[in-house]
Amino acid sequence: MMRLLAALALLGSLATHAAAQDAQRSECLAMANAPPRAAPVSLRRVAAKADEVAITYAGHSTYYIDTPGGIRIATDYSGAYQIGRLPDIVTMNRAHDTHYTLFPDPGIPHVLHGWGEKGQAAHYAERIGDVYIRNVTTDIRRYWGEGTGGEMIEDGNSIFIFEVAGLCIGHLGHLHVKLDDSQFAAIGRLDIVMVPIDGTYTMSLDGVSEITKRLRAAVVLPMHRFATPLDEFMRLIGQQFEIDRRGGERTLKISRDTLPAMPTVIILDGV
Repeated sequence: MMRLLAALALLGSLATHAAAQDAQRSECLAMANAPPRAAPVSLRRVAAKADEVAITYAGHSTYYIDTPGGIRIATDYSGAYQIGRLPDIVTMNRAHDTHYTLFPDPGIPHVLHGWGEKGQAAHYAERIGDVYIRNVTTDIRRYWGEGTGGEMIEDGNSIFIFEVAGLCIGHLGHLHVKLDDSQFAAIGRLDIVMVPIDGTYTMSLDGVSEITKRLRAAVVLPMHRFATPLDEFMRLIGQQFEIDRRGGERTLKISRDTLPAMPTVIILDGV
């Protein structure tokens, strides 16, 4: 009897360990190595469902992501673009103070810096509520007043990836450099990607267009635009992407079932 109880305890321990491992596993990386999925027929504007994610353009590089489980995320958060209630999670990058704040509202439970401390790269791979968050670091240009040590700051920017409701959502941050094969592999599959298209402070339009084409997400959400002509960005990424201008709409409600069959640039109001 004692042996049976010991065996059951061991099995319970193994099951708990396996569950913990599963909780930390990236589904987007797993899907990137899986056979291609069947593409949905169309992108439909439908009523809210349990598995829908709402993505709202707030301004500059800040998008709010509201998950089915009630978690609210704000990207490249500086505190300048507030919509509704405080986010539960904010991500930041160190490019300018329009992309971060060192004094976020203390009511925000999770503040994720895209840069590391003491020469170490930032690293995230954690589940918060119904969203799994991880990052892939890239180098960033050193700006005037940031000291010496070369033109670039190693691992100073993070591409954050949010995995929720079967969707893989990526935010490229204040991207300054081309991505290498190892970084594309670390990003994995993206269904939705937020792309800076200013063409000056981040990457050239040529550079970011090449990255966009290679990622080939079902939905591309431009950001960090300034006065960049959207037609120029569309010309560079080619005819393989459709364009959907959402005049008057700042929020995209989307699920895995309503991803467009053709890769689509969706331009929300205010971009």
